Amino acid sequence: TWSSPLEPAGRPIVMVVISLITSFGVWGMLWLLPRANRSWGPEKPSALALSALITLLLALLGLLNAPLWLGIALPLLLWAAAFYATWIEPFRLGVTRQKLASPKWRGQPLRVLHIGDIHVERISPRERRLNALIESLRPDVIVFSGDFVNLSYNGDARAKDEIREIIRQWQAPLGVYCVPGTPLVESLERVAEFVRGIDQITLLANRWVTLTSPDGDRINVCGMITTHLLPQDRERVASLGKLAPADGVNLLLTHSPDVAPEAARAGFDLYLCGHTHGGQIRLPIIGPLATASALGRRFVMGRKQVDGMTIYTSRGVGMEGLGAPRARFLCPPEIIIWDFSTSS
Repeated sequence: TWSSPLEPAGRPIVMVVISLITSFGVWGMLWLLPRANRSWGPEKPSALALSALITLLLALLGLLNAPLWLGIALPLLLWAAAFYATWIEPFRLGVTRQKLASPKWRGQPLRVLHIGDIHVERISPRERRLNALIESLRPDVIVFSGDFVNLSYNGDARAKDEIREIIRQWQAPLGVYCVPGTPLVESLERVAEFVRGIDQITLLANRWVTLTSPDGDRINVCGMITTHLLPQDRERVASLGKLAPADGVNLLLTHSPDVAPEAARAGFDLYLCGHTHGGQIRLPIIGPLATASALGRRFVMGRKQVDGMTIYTSRGVGMEGLGAPRARFLCPPEIIIWDFSTSS
């Protein structure tokens, strides 16, 4: 005999229908992202993973003889979370404001803007908002800690052109300085192609540059290439530290936070980096699902002190490539504006 969906015997059919509807909804939501010029990752891996999760969840609810309303509410909640993580949060680019008070700084405050991990695929609303924010902030100096391009597009000619279109608009009175990101994502040679002919951008490949403020204060920016070979990176940061100018605030610009302890011992005052994306997907209580750092969660995001040195790991602007979901959850993108001032 036929059973009503509201009766226990009819619930398996309802669960199957709910699973199919939600799975198709997830697939359609991800399929639309590139067609809406939001992000350009493949929808299949993420859609299959979410569909499998929904199916397992509904099977578990069925085994537990859970009420029907729960079987409807939880898949809808998962769909809503996936929608937020792919359509909303990746575009909530915000400005984080920080201050660095140092006895080495004696004159008027100076504004340093730190940008990290733009991971360009194509120009989207996120990149347009980035450049609008930069223009409104009017920084004195801009530093970029690497990963211009998304791994999926690192050989793509159009991506290169759009990166150049974005960074050509970056302007600051004391200049724009950058380092390469992860070697697998972008080689030094590839980054040199990105910035070639853009006069205001200087690529710092394991060298120092000294910037002088209108009041005569100095920022010594050291741009170090991250190889992700820890012994090599540790040796390099120690060697670069020995070449530091005698006067001024010493800023290390590099891609990864992994050599922060060695940088502190080398005498750097401020360490600006990215690479981790803050985990990109973070869960309540649990935190980041992954960090991509040899130091785990120690410097996964935000400001920390290491002896007398300040380190800030940016959550970055963009997202990972290949089959990784173009998603952020509880980890919105950011750029960081630093106000340098005297501590006296």
